[in-house]
Amino acid sequence: MSTTVSRSRGATRWRTVDLVTAAVLGVAFGVVFWGWGVLYAVLTPFFVTVPFLQSLLSGVWLLPAVVAALIVRRPGAALLAEMVAATVEALLGSHWGFGVLVSGAIQGIGVELAVALFAWRRFGPAVAVLGGVLAAVLEGVYELFAYYAGAWTPGFQVLYVACFAVSGALVAGLGGWALVRGLARTGALSAFPAGRDRA
Repeated sequence: MSTTVSRSRGATRWRTVDLVTAAVLGVAFGVVFWGWGVLYAVLTPFFVTVPFLQSLLSGVWLLPAVVAALIVRRPGAALLAEMVAATVEALLGSHWGFGVLVSGAIQGIGVELAVALFAWRRFGPAVAVLGGVLAAVLEGVYELFAYYAGAWTPGFQVLYVACFAVSGALVAGLGGWALVRGLARTGALSAFPAGRDRA
């Protein structure tokens, strides 16, 4: 029993390297967010007849939360990385303005819920996919009220959230897990359990 308590406490204790890594991931993804936002705006007109399909492009915005959760493995890591990324995106000039901070919080919380369900003890692809899906569903529902209220039929709304969930599972979940595995193979994550898991 004492071993379990010790592990639980260790899992919640942040090291300096954890904090710095989560913040750096957030900054890096914030720049990616800004670029992806520009591309998203360019591609959006192509979805005029099937607007719900645009959410298939949205999984990219969930990546920092998933990646930070898998690497840092501390409560709050996903939320911190996602909030830093959203802040950087807003400061660089997102066309959604500082409203992206709300999205960042929602997305980070979605991934936090996924890892919390396993008490921060499991970090495989299934957990990553679950995190991506929960973040996507929460964000998708928020966007329906914030941006598309009254604009779509219930069927379109369900399809929008469903497509978002698919993108969250594939791009953020499996994509984030693959990215972490790739970084681990380079030795860049040697200070983290994620780096030692590659064996």
